[in-house]
Amino acid sequence: MARWDLDEANGRIYSSGWRVGGGGTLPVVSPGDGGRVGLAGIADEHDVERAGAAAVAAQAEWSRASYRTRADVLMRAADVMRDIRADIENVLVRESGSLPAKAKHEIDKAIDELVAAAGLVTMSQGDLLPVEDPTTLGLARRIPVGVVGVIAPWNAPLMLAMRSVAPAIALGNAVLVKPDVKTAFSGGAVIAHVFERAGLPEGVLHVLPGGADTGEAVVRSRHTNAISFTGSSAAGRRVGEVAGGLLKRVVLELGGNNAFIVMADADLGRAVVGGAGGSFRHQGQICMATGRHLVHESVADEYVERLSAAAGKLRLGDPQAPGTTLGPLITATQAERVHGIVEAAIAGGARVVRGAAHEGAFYQPTVLDGVTADNAAFHSEIFGPVAPVTRFSTEEEALALANATDYGLSAAIHSRDIARSLGFAARLRAGMIALNGQTIYDAAHIPMGGLGASGNGGRHGGQWNLDEFTYWQWVTIPTIPG
Repeated sequence: MARWDLDEANGRIYSSGWRVGGGGTLPVVSPGDGGRVGLAGIADEHDVERAGAAAVAAQAEWSRASYRTRADVLMRAADVMRDIRADIENVLVRESGSLPAKAKHEIDKAIDELVAAAGLVTMSQGDLLPVEDPTTLGLARRIPVGVVGVIAPWNAPLMLAMRSVAPAIALGNAVLVKPDVKTAFSGGAVIAHVFERAGLPEGVLHVLPGGADTGEAVVRSRHTNAISFTGSSAAGRRVGEVAGGLLKRVVLELGGNNAFIVMADADLGRAVVGGAGGSFRHQGQICMATGRHLVHESVADEYVERLSAAAGKLRLGDPQAPGTTLGPLITATQAERVHGIVEAAIAGGARVVRGAAHEGAFYQPTVLDGVTADNAAFHSEIFGPVAPVTRFSTEEEALALANATDYGLSAAIHSRDIARSLGFAARLRAGMIALNGQTIYDAAHIPMGGLGASGNGGRHGGQWNLDEFTYWQWVTIPTIPG
């Protein structure tokens, strides 16, 4: 089995090979044990411009590669990832605070993205459309957008970067990836390593870690034609403002404050499993995490009791320690932010059922009851292991509460009446809805995305990637030689 050694990327960026970045280096620290994972090389504005120019030149050649060549590179990349998955898992656990099970799942999803992207190359690349002159063919064909800037977050760094990188490359584009510095290796360096070993031509992919300045340089670069951003709604608004002002295509996958609706006839055992998983998986640091438990008043007491019991079974600690089932937040600063929301919620009348305390980056699984629609825990994207419970008495009240948010990413409805749930779902303002499941679900082949403060309506996944990473070109062709 091959290995992936961080030494090749330590203190470097990837741009036509591994090199020192103009922005110096920053230490990457494990939130679990506080140890240093390595040094992230930081790209400055000059690195971004140099990478952009190289990407433009490389993309011109890559876009002319056969579909077989592009598919082969992606499938080899999937094989490389399988080959070094133990090393990737280790870095994901150390760098992002992921539990080993979450890291394994994320690697599987990243491989799925590569395989699904390989299939894009044989999908229809255009349409024949009627032309008034019967001697002329009208062809609408898809053309690569050119150079795609991908700005990826720290919470699921590998999968969320690969979700854009793989289809963009499959469809003939070049890519500049800006991973978060906190996960520069699992969200950037490993992607460069995988594609380099898979035989991707030099210059098609560049990995440029950095902070907000580096990200803004990628968005503003005269070389990038489209931007795919995954992150907070606040940062997404800035990306959308800058990219929109430059008339660039922008795909925004942002935050969520997702409703988990428990009807009076719900299977409470199943609902508690889904609700606990939705709020506590990866310490709640997922855009699709359950942010609001909306529970019918007739079953609320039992639901809260069971949810608290489920939270009490979680073992908080270093993800590398055996038996840990709840890891740290990404930083102690993030834990302080979460605690600030919890304290505001308590001041606003919420009752602490369990938790509401932390030490450093380790936040206890928390259950809050009596959360009203004007409470901080109701309208905030908490991004921590907190389960706020709000009670309702009628279906119409539940609908109004679920839609009382600027976000619109995902939701879940628990009821034994599937027909009624489908009707209810049609009135929910959310891009993805699970019946009797979790708010957290993603796959390489589905139209992943939201609306409102959760995104601008773009979709990642499957055939929908064609809409994000190609543009339409109209061509007319005379069929009679002139």
